[in-house]
Amino acid sequence: MPHTACLLVDDHVMLRDGLALLIAQRHPQLSLQVAGTLREAIDILHGAPSLQLVLLDLSLPDSEGVITLVRLREAVPGARTIVLSADERRETVMAALDAGAAGYIPKTAEWTVMQRALDAVLDGAVFVPDEILRGSYPVDRERGSPSGDQDLGLSLRQMEVLRLLVEGKSNKLIGKELDLAPSTVKTHLNSIFNRLAVNTRTQAVVEAARLGLHLSARRRAGDAT
Repeated sequence: MPHTACLLVDDHVMLRDGLALLIAQRHPQLSLQVAGTLREAIDILHGAPSLQLVLLDLSLPDSEGVITLVRLREAVPGARTIVLSADERRETVMAALDAGAAGYIPKTAEWTVMQRALDAVLDGAVFVPDEILRGSYPVDRERGSPSGDQDLGLSLRQMEVLRLLVEGKSNKLIGKELDLAPSTVKTHLNSIFNRLAVNTRTQAVVEAARLGLHLSARRRAGDAT
């Protein structure tokens, strides 16, 4: 089984070591390193470009709150990050998703939630706690999850735009990475919002999580812009 390099960032040594032990037992395919501060985490990530996944506590000795995630992603934009936090406020979860988190796990959650999150993110999806999914919209959403990208009616290019949106990229960065004009990015985003029946970027991330869309793998857009 291929190994995935992972970094666990938490300054509470007992919790960190206990979680590392559980991860080693339940997910032997993860090759785990640990850090206790944001600076240490960034140094490790810079020295190990093969690291693919970060489990990040938002409250560290040298950083506090969602800015911790923002600073990590600014320093190492390529790493997929799952937030592991004692802050369960919905606004914090949504802010983390808006900043590009691939998942959010409350520290009060059971181990099964951690397993679901790791499985989802390693498989290319986004993980959001059920209580956030249930409270994301003013009305109940009865639509079932589609079986694949085709059921959404999105083109390959639009799926690329959605992937970069989920990663927290701005319209400008999406256009730069995909070589698209700003107006074209906006057009694709409008189509995505319409297909997902959402109004904002963060709602689109949450809906991608609800639908279990697999977006992390870079896909070649074979259609016209």
